[in-house]
Amino acid sequence: MSELHITEDLSEKFPFQDRDVSWLAFNRRVLMEAKDKSNPIFERLRFLAIYSSNQDEFFRVRVADIRQLVEINKRKINAAIDVEPERVLKEVHSIIRTQMDEYGDTLRNGVLKDLEKEGVFICDYRDLNEKQKAECLFYFKTKVLAFIQPFFFSTANRERFLNNRELYYVLRLKDVFSGRIEYAYLNIPSDKLSRFFEVPARKGRHIFVYLDDIVQMHLDFIFPDFEILECRAVKLNKDADLHIEDEYSGDLVSKIQKQISKRNLGTPSRFLYDSAISTELLEFITEAFNLSPDDMVPGGSHHNLMDFFGLPNPIGARLEFPKLTPLRHYKIETHRSIFSAIDDSDQLLHFPYHSYNYILQFFNQAAIDPHVKQVKVAFYRMAKNSIIGESLISAAKNGKEVTVFMELKARFDEANNLMWAEKMQDAGVKVIYSIPGLKVHAKVALVRKKMEDGSIRNYSFLGTGNLNEDTARIYSDQGLLTCHKKIGEELNDLFNYLYRRKPPKPFKHLFVSQFNIIDNLKRLIDREISHVKKGKKGKIVIKLNNLQERVMIEKLYEASQAGVQIEMIVRSVCCLVPGVPGISENITVRRIVDRFLEHSRMFLFHNNGAEEVFMGSADWMKRNLRSRIEVIFPVYNKDLKRQIKDLLEVQFADNVKAVMIGQNNDNIPIPISEEEPRVQAQLASYDLVKAWEGVK
Repeated sequence: MSELHITEDLSEKFPFQDRDVSWLAFNRRVLMEAKDKSNPIFERLRFLAIYSSNQDEFFRVRVADIRQLVEINKRKINAAIDVEPERVLKEVHSIIRTQMDEYGDTLRNGVLKDLEKEGVFICDYRDLNEKQKAECLFYFKTKVLAFIQPFFFSTANRERFLNNRELYYVLRLKDVFSGRIEYAYLNIPSDKLSRFFEVPARKGRHIFVYLDDIVQMHLDFIFPDFEILECRAVKLNKDADLHIEDEYSGDLVSKIQKQISKRNLGTPSRFLYDSAISTELLEFITEAFNLSPDDMVPGGSHHNLMDFFGLPNPIGARLEFPKLTPLRHYKIETHRSIFSAIDDSDQLLHFPYHSYNYILQFFNQAAIDPHVKQVKVAFYRMAKNSIIGESLISAAKNGKEVTVFMELKARFDEANNLMWAEKMQDAGVKVIYSIPGLKVHAKVALVRKKMEDGSIRNYSFLGTGNLNEDTARIYSDQGLLTCHKKIGEELNDLFNYLYRRKPPKPFKHLFVSQFNIIDNLKRLIDREISHVKKGKKGKIVIKLNNLQERVMIEKLYEASQAGVQIEMIVRSVCCLVPGVPGISENITVRRIVDRFLEHSRMFLFHNNGAEEVFMGSADWMKRNLRSRIEVIFPVYNKDLKRQIKDLLEVQFADNVKAVMIGQNNDNIPIPISEEEPRVQAQLASYDLVKAWEGVK
């Protein structure tokens, strides 16, 4: 990996890593897991799939954005651009080329060979025997042909069009009658059929063939009057970000719907092609699809390797991570109702270690409880088959006042969110759609219940992850259930602001983007600086997904210069440069990549021994702190604060899946002696939760 470039921030005082270059370092950390032979082989294959999926989205969104900045720079439309997009784009492509070489070597010479040792083969179609070829032919004629749609470039009555992210072959053909050279493209229907087809094999061997290869084996069925001179795999990524211009007139929902339908029409951000392609064919398709040199990215003979997620495991559990059974929460279990459990004390859930069923219980019981009068929820990404959504529908039909704020600008989930919004609206749920110019990313819900004395009690859910039962199985997150009076009142004020645009009273307990989040975070950092200046201890512990906001990075540099010890875990983008003498020498940053996606945001401020703990939805990105609604919330219960501290301690003790982020944004393994115990944070976290729940 090439040396990463450090730019100076706007004040020209502090070092600042480019966010896209930093993200590529994170994706390489994913690739490192595919190379790690201590991981079961099917998990290594899945890390290759994750890497491929991540990179695909990176091209669709970030590379597309950088290229737009390049065009803006060229036209001198916006002199306020604070990056050098041409340099960044060049560096990004250079890093990706290096990583793709490493990816290809890991796949061919590592993962696939180790799969073969287990008796699982992804075979070249040319190596199949006659019986296996006959099976492929039967499958091709009965299933695959139904979805085949060849296109000749010489055909004038059809538009040339490649769907975003789908697989194609481009072909150079010779008419056997006229001798004329023709060009064509052909879809590979992996969006309709499994990417892998198992053929008969002797006992103990499992042989799979790519769907692509089955198509290529039978091109004579598709082009019976042509000699196949060349057939190469290609894939087009298009700009998939939704550029909703909120100053436009018209209904935002209709804009979203139109943009979803247009997504496949986006401008190219990457045209991936088999590097064995001839110059003649490459030049033809470049001109035919109006591609620029910047669009062109050479690759292998098979694309969309994220489809490795779908490779069947014919051997069984020993080739995968051992399952961690979701745990029961004993304090909640001692109560018949989840609301009485919350009345007793605040309850904290740690996912995916705890069962997500307690969140489902929270909504299910609210839907049926005759004393519950109102339910208010903010959704960012809903599960496709959401039990929570069904509970809200039942609650509305049971006479509750149910109000849902539905974020329609959640990238790649707009269609699913819109479907659920319409379904809930039809059932009587009051649905409020996106605020123009503002995303709501907060993970919050409120149940308002009438008590025996006639008062209203607020039961709040505040989380670090989406109210989504699908992602809760694979994301590491926390969720707090509380009936703290002031927190409930402030959360209700926030919902009233979202629903009615009614300005809330000043928030005293919650940190909310657009209102007080930056000022409060800076205040807490300044307090640690003040303690150090008075000769006391100053320490800050931060866990984030992304760190990019310049003002907050500068404030952390200021704290480091004052002598505050700052320990950080940043999973993905980290624009802060740690360990720079005189600037960030008191800051260390770790990155953890393991079986679950580290997603929670946690903050601990030492406060001269009177520690304060916070969690929430907000990463320290410009968009999160300035352009969205995010909520960071305090953890007041001393036992729950201890749990968060214990979890942070095992995360910082990780010497198996954690790496240090270096000054060049490289992933530096943590040195460990043979005598030193191995600590793997996610397994240790599961053991912690088991101990809290009394599970042996």
